[in-house]
Amino acid sequence: MLDMVPAHLIRAALGLVLGALLGMVARRGRFCTLGAIEDAVYARDTRRARAWLLATGIAVLGTQLLETGDGLDLARSIYTGPRLDWGALILGGTMFGLGMALVGTCSFGALLRLGGGDLRALLVLLVLGLSAYMAISGITALARVTLTQSLSLDLGAQRLGALLGLDRNGRIAVSLVAGAILCIVALTGREFRQSRRLLVGAVVIGCVIVAGWWTNGSAGFDAFETRAVGSFSFARPVGDTLLYAMLASGTTIDFGVASVFGVLLGSFAAARRAGEFHWEAPDDAREVKRHLLGAFLMGTGGVTALGCTIGQGLSGLSTLSVGSMLALGSILVGARAGLYHLVDRHT
Repeated sequence: MLDMVPAHLIRAALGLVLGALLGMVARRGRFCTLGAIEDAVYARDTRRARAWLLATGIAVLGTQLLETGDGLDLARSIYTGPRLDWGALILGGTMFGLGMALVGTCSFGALLRLGGGDLRALLVLLVLGLSAYMAISGITALARVTLTQSLSLDLGAQRLGALLGLDRNGRIAVSLVAGAILCIVALTGREFRQSRRLLVGAVVIGCVIVAGWWTNGSAGFDAFETRAVGSFSFARPVGDTLLYAMLASGTTIDFGVASVFGVLLGSFAAARRAGEFHWEAPDDAREVKRHLLGAFLMGTGGVTALGCTIGQGLSGLSTLSVGSMLALGSILVGARAGLYHLVDRHT
């Protein structure tokens, strides 16, 4: 009977459920990339950074197991193609990181904040979604293509094992070792191991990323479709959600849009249960300007870099793509530069 259900509806249903779980756990576990950077740099507290590493390690291990045991075809992913668009990854990642610092969180974090009643996050998501589509096919798309189209390399493959020239068994071994190392490094922190909420949250988030791959590459996979296989990301999907909200009768809902709604629902449920839901508005015009600029940079940068801290971070890194490593590194550099501008320069 399930075979009679359109593949996009299967993906949407699972995206909604998994997104809700992701939003609930991430809000309760204070899972935030920028927050992890701030804690490590300014408070010398690496617990949230270790949570991020553990989630990534689990995502790497789980994605590899899906590929070897369930037939997940990562060759259909945007992260593993033969062409490394290094210029776009560096430029877009840096822009996204700067925007993240200006806003105080990433696109995923903005969804979590909106679920708790933060109206500044609503403003950020509206501008982010609009600027994402401007970068895809709007007035900033030409500048994006002109600046980055010649800055690329044909590597033949972007996955670490393939670049090392290893055979299938060697590539599997590299993936398993890399995932295990990330998990071990994360768990060496005693304070992190004692933080049950962070620890459990990281494990669940890593598993949800794997479930996203399974949803798009197995449960909701249609061999006749040309769509790329992927997991969670919150750059373009925010724009897709705005488009769907306006044109629902003329478009079809899929994993990305449903996952955005799911994260909002999960975050809202977590906030209400913890008594943390309350409406918040911008303090002044200066804060609004900072959020507007940051949202524009995240939307434009997220499309240019082919993902955000979740898309290129957890989902992309789970494939061990060097492009995702480059994009994430650029996001971190941009975020640190933004924090320096906002914090260090004035102290």
